[in-house]
Amino acid sequence: MLIQILRAKIHRATVTGNELDYEGSLAVDPRLLKAAGLLVGEKIHVVNINNGNRFETYLIQGKPGEVCLNGAAARLGLPGDKVIIIAYGLAEPKEAATYKPTVVFVTDRNRVKKIVRK
Repeated sequence: MLIQILRAKIHRATVTGNELDYEGSLAVDPRLLKAAGLLVGEKIHVVNINNGNRFETYLIQGKPGEVCLNGAAARLGLPGDKVIIIAYGLAEPKEAATYKPTVVFVTDRNRVKKIVRK
């Protein structure tokens, strides 16, 4: 049996914009995607620390420093909000017991502060 586990996350990124008239997704700085090992098009879970909203979408490559809520997600947060961007993976329980996810901590300007394998 496979179980879902935390694979990677970007912790406390700052929302830089919200574009309602966009087809959807979350635009994220390419340096943050690389640091966390996240892929363009990958399904993610986003948790808004400021208002408690939680939603799923997919990633697109943004501009440096950008974390932009697009489409319907634009109604779930405002510029300045802090979000956690989470990716899950599937693993056998034995593998999951020893797997160390990548956690990327960022500055208020969405620059990598620290990368931890927990």
